[in-house]
Amino acid sequence: MSNDPLIVFTPSGKRGRFPAGTPILTAARQLGVDLDSVCGGRGICSKCQVQPSFGDFPKHGVTATQEAVSAWNAVEERYKSKRGMIDGRRLGCQATLEGDIVIDVPPESQVHKQVVRKRAEVRDITLNPSTRLYYVEVEEPDMHDPSGDLERLQTALKTQWQLEDVHADLHILQTLQGSLRKGAWKVTCAVHLGDEENPPRIMAIWPGFYEGTVYGVAIDLGSTTIAAHLCDLSTGAVVASSGVMNPQIRFGEDLMSRVSYAMMNQNGDAEMTLAVREGMNALMTQIATEAEIDKQLIVDCVFVCNPVMHHLLLGIDPFELGQAPFALATSNALRIRARDLDLSIHPSARVYMLPCIAGHVGADAAAVALSEEPDKSDDLVLVVDVGTNAEILLGNRDKVLACSSPTGPAFEGAQITSGQRAAPGAIERVEIDPVTKEPRFRVIGCDIWSDEDGFEQATAQTGITGICGSGIIEVIAEMRLAGIVDDSGLIGSAEQTGTPRCELDGRTHSYLLYDGSATGGPRITVTNPDIRAIQMAKAALYSGARLLMDKFNVDVVDRVVLAGAFGAHISSKHAMVLGMIPDVPLDRVTSAGNAAGTGARIALINRDKRAEIEETVRNIHKIETAIEPRFQEHFVNASALPNSVDPFPLLRKVVTLPDVSFNTGGGDASAGGRRRRRRNA
Repeated sequence: MSNDPLIVFTPSGKRGRFPAGTPILTAARQLGVDLDSVCGGRGICSKCQVQPSFGDFPKHGVTATQEAVSAWNAVEERYKSKRGMIDGRRLGCQATLEGDIVIDVPPESQVHKQVVRKRAEVRDITLNPSTRLYYVEVEEPDMHDPSGDLERLQTALKTQWQLEDVHADLHILQTLQGSLRKGAWKVTCAVHLGDEENPPRIMAIWPGFYEGTVYGVAIDLGSTTIAAHLCDLSTGAVVASSGVMNPQIRFGEDLMSRVSYAMMNQNGDAEMTLAVREGMNALMTQIATEAEIDKQLIVDCVFVCNPVMHHLLLGIDPFELGQAPFALATSNALRIRARDLDLSIHPSARVYMLPCIAGHVGADAAAVALSEEPDKSDDLVLVVDVGTNAEILLGNRDKVLACSSPTGPAFEGAQITSGQRAAPGAIERVEIDPVTKEPRFRVIGCDIWSDEDGFEQATAQTGITGICGSGIIEVIAEMRLAGIVDDSGLIGSAEQTGTPRCELDGRTHSYLLYDGSATGGPRITVTNPDIRAIQMAKAALYSGARLLMDKFNVDVVDRVVLAGAFGAHISSKHAMVLGMIPDVPLDRVTSAGNAAGTGARIALINRDKRAEIEETVRNIHKIETAIEPRFQEHFVNASALPNSVDPFPLLRKVVTLPDVSFNTGGGDASAGGRRRRRRNA
């Protein structure tokens, strides 16, 4: 048995014997311990801080004395005096092994740090970015052994960091010689670690030891909005989040109208590609300005988007997505350069695009699957990403099904009489007294209800401007609960409902939610066409979910997760009153926030998750709603509030749905005036 000192690392539990005088960092590397270092053990970066533990450790069979590690040295003293260091900590590259010892590696010193993702369900993301910083010392040129500066840098990266076959673009060569000489042959390189298709590549180079960081951006390219999260690749932290409207909206609010624009107009697809790329660059400038960083420090991007956005961003005509069999140009993940998309960030920045699932189930659905992990669920979970085009996943450990449903923009306030985007002044919460039929509401930017003291003063600056998506859902559901609208979607008259707020509006009626005309403000009403637009949208959503349930051969699911930035603001009770989602206990409906954006961020800061989601997508069963005969049947049934066939017994245990009918025979059928069909619970 060797008499060499024993070293035990916690929390990993890895152990081994090494000759006295071995640096702790060296021992950690040889044992495969997760201990960070940028400077390669030169006492510059301090990333390799460790905490020696002294005393008796029966569990490890170790008794450690103070002499088990080398004495505090000048390098450590210099670092602590300049930067500070927690008492008792040592630099792993400076402290050497002299006797049996237990060494704790704190979380901040681990390469693959755990980044807590704060949302309704807290989970950890392992930090393992595709681009990392490496400090190297390069041999000076020698006339007796001629070689290029790049070749000697490549040799240094290989010998000091075991990075093989590292490449460099022209812009690196253009600055390399000056950086090496300015840094006295010591430089810091940002290296993209490569993947199955690309070798490692030097992204940037700085003279000496670079104390800054590099960044990546996770982008959710939606039909209506583009959202981005800027992340520090050394910590995984989100340093800025921003969003812009998708400039393609001027070509059509929904996906198929944009496909039609490309079909009907010569170079229409190229126009939309140019528009979305310009919007992307505006967003990059905006988020970099907000974070006060140079855009050139953004070296990695991850995109998630639906198939039409995917093709238009890439400059691919979406023509084939407009007709059966809805063929994608490619469904695989893509690894390309940012300059191929005309992105004005770092010249060598890489772009990773998550795989698409099917012709109308895109990379955004794949990102939701990565974030919410239905394939790892013990119970049957329905994940609904609510947006202009809803992505729906249903599954558990046995299998996962996916489909897309064309809900249109009504949920986001479009096609609604007083509808608007979610912005200060927009009505977002509504309650209606079932007896008096009088409403009260809250607007974005104010926590006071409209019937509470101080509301007028609190909203004086923003005003009351309209109603956003969550508001329109709540007001229609509240109208149904208050007996103002029947299950067919028809609004009653003032006489039928007992409130003068129900006003004659052409052949049908509308409900007055707010009258600001006396002070020059708007009259905000809910009309029968508004209800019809929401009925169509929610019917499409529910029908997609019900179709997946048919394929699973079930009538109920165990829980529902509402995803999407809009999904985060939906009241589960009101969504169920409308029949947007299947009948489950209300406490089994949760929000995941922008799960597609979260999935993009996971793929950005943990490169191993990219391979994982590619494998997951290969195992997801795709359902195409357009060719499923039962989709139309479910759609017709789901047009009622909540449904003309599915009884919603769990919902009826917690709310009372008035049994009213305002169809007197002369109503407008297009506005929902038709006979009710209901199956008893």
